Amino acid sequence: MTLPQTMRAVEIKDEGGPPSVLTLCERPVPTPKADEILIKVAAAGVNRPDLLQRAGAYPPPPGASDLPGLEAAGEVVAVGGSVDKWAVGDKVCALLAGGGYAEYAVTHQDHALPVPAGFSMAEAAALPETYFTVWTNVFDRGGLTAGETFLVHGGSSGIGTTAIQLGVAFGAHVFTTVGNEEKAKLCRDLGAEIAVNYREDDFVEVIRKATGGKGVDLTLDMVGGDYIPRNVKLAADQGRIAQIAFLQSPVVELNFVQIMLKRLTFTGSTLRPRSIEEKAAIAARLRDKVWPLLEAGRVRPVMHSEFPLADAAKAHELMETSTHLGKIMLVA
Repeated sequence: MTLPQTMRAVEIKDEGGPPSVLTLCERPVPTPKADEILIKVAAAGVNRPDLLQRAGAYPPPPGASDLPGLEAAGEVVAVGGSVDKWAVGDKVCALLAGGGYAEYAVTHQDHALPVPAGFSMAEAAALPETYFTVWTNVFDRGGLTAGETFLVHGGSSGIGTTAIQLGVAFGAHVFTTVGNEEKAKLCRDLGAEIAVNYREDDFVEVIRKATGGKGVDLTLDMVGGDYIPRNVKLAADQGRIAQIAFLQSPVVELNFVQIMLKRLTFTGSTLRPRSIEEKAAIAARLRDKVWPLLEAGRVRPVMHSEFPLADAAKAHELMETSTHLGKIMLVA
């Protein structure tokens, strides 16, 4: 296969708002290293970390592409000399260290997964960043098991809809918080037993009552700010709280006595800076535990809208409104 020397891509020209700093450009097509594959991108996901990178708050790790985009799906068009898991022509979705907002992207061979049977490329591209994040925080670090109670904040987001579905699939009792009834209905349809409208009700009181005063075993939080002490208040004895983002502030005043008295575990993680080996281990667990659920139709990404690559700024503007339900995608 003869590959072009250059490709269209969307770059971040400066820190700031999407219309002024996300611009279409020409870049060289990347060359895969020995253990990497080159993907002709059919679709790429838009995620909150992309917005943070645009704002200068989430820089790429050393050696990674400066282009935004942490997940993509497409066809393998070239492989490095040490690659033994994929061949030219394979259809894959992949976690990226960056570079998804482009016509071609490279990734380590161990960070790619097969496109699930029956999935479009856009649906497949909606999986990696979200599913890697949910799996490592909810199951690896959070230790969620069947029969436990699980609170998901931001239930209608890409992360939220994924966490709800996986929690239900693995036997948990799932609760969530949302901002309106449309989002609440979506979450209940996905299996959440309670969807609290945080604009109208206190989620601590509603869910404490629903659990008979016990509280929740695991909370997945992307909000931060004043949610953090409320999460601690709502946690059950020996509960766990997994922090993955801060839509509010990462700085908060917290009385740690409750953490001691309840014997709580407070954890959190970022995904992008983790090692090749750590990401490969997550990919292997997803292929073993989650890919069969995807192919059986038991879980599926919730898709909101698609934009052409040149309209990446419009996709960012939509995400910033928080009115979307599920994933926002860029397509070739």
